[in-house]
Amino acid sequence: MRDDLTMTNHLVDDTDDWGEKRRTVLDADELILNMGPQHPSTHGVLRVILKLDGEKILGTECVIGYLHRGVEKIGEHRTYTQFAPYVDRMDYVAAVSNGLGYCEAVEKLLNVEAPPRAQYIRVIMAELQRIASHQVWLGTHALDIGAMTPLFYTFRDREEILKIFEKYCGARLTTHMFRIGGCQYETYDGFEKEVKRFCDFVEPKIGEYEALLTTNRIWVERTKGIGILNGDDCKALGVTGPVLRAAGVKWDLRRAQPYEAYSKFEFDIPVGEHGDTYDRYLVRMKEMYQSLRIIRQAIDNIPEGPIMAKVPKIIKPAVGEVYHSIEAPKGELGYFIASDGSTQPYRMRIRPPSFVNLQGLDKMVRGMLMADVVAVIGTLDIVLGEVDR
Repeated sequence: MRDDLTMTNHLVDDTDDWGEKRRTVLDADELILNMGPQHPSTHGVLRVILKLDGEKILGTECVIGYLHRGVEKIGEHRTYTQFAPYVDRMDYVAAVSNGLGYCEAVEKLLNVEAPPRAQYIRVIMAELQRIASHQVWLGTHALDIGAMTPLFYTFRDREEILKIFEKYCGARLTTHMFRIGGCQYETYDGFEKEVKRFCDFVEPKIGEYEALLTTNRIWVERTKGIGILNGDDCKALGVTGPVLRAAGVKWDLRRAQPYEAYSKFEFDIPVGEHGDTYDRYLVRMKEMYQSLRIIRQAIDNIPEGPIMAKVPKIIKPAVGEVYHSIEAPKGELGYFIASDGSTQPYRMRIRPPSFVNLQGLDKMVRGMLMADVVAVIGTLDIVLGEVDR
């Protein structure tokens, strides 16, 4: 090989202290490696440019946009009602939560509140969706790290939630379950019994997940002390959800800024101590138990009455703007809508938790090994449909 070849990269400083070019071929101190965009452990089409010293991470750069569909701009060219099904396609693992946040934002703009029965139905469905989302996260996260069995367990149990969704609204994944002003569908015969039966069925199953992983030596070694993000860093980056709570910050919008009927239910907010991958695992496991607790209270006290508020057939909010956020399974999901008095939003902007939380990746993996990048991406629980929009 000729000795005058040089290898440079835009992320690598290839000059020495005297300003002269370093002559490097294959023995460069630093290596730039692409992880993705087609990689099984990036949870979608995410490209991560890794700057490596051997297997040690010196820095990362996330390249996104491969799944960009212009959801917000579409929202500005559809009526308020027409846009509702589009939000299900962002975080398609938690479509119910997406629809809930959007409907509530428009209701806030209209100064309308869903009837009490509709609020209880919404809470039940949103908490079922939280469990289903956490099950997908746990199964895929464990698979990333090398444990295959949890994937079979979690997807087996999630199927029971999808059956309830399908009976209620006819859809399993992109549900389009709620409507502006309440719910389009009344609960089916036997709904309450079926939800109670599911709660009794899945509670011991969560214990099985924990038996597989919580004290598993390989799992603990791959997650404890990995991807640490403390509370101050979370606040600085805008990180929310289980990642924030695992860092010891007790912040949950269901309690801090109650919406729907959440103020009527008793539940705890699980928090961690170290802000590492293991703590984030523990927080999400505890959250599933708390979701079951909320669902049982809602089912036992669901009121009678209408499921839709009085909303005009053609929705034309007054001139104004609103920002409304909810506690989605991955963190704060917010909708900003500006109205010019027409049937379409003048401006539509969405604050997706996956997009904001992804900012923490670089800080979490610096100094870690390359194999830890897989664990950290998994622990963030991102969905690229929501990141790119």
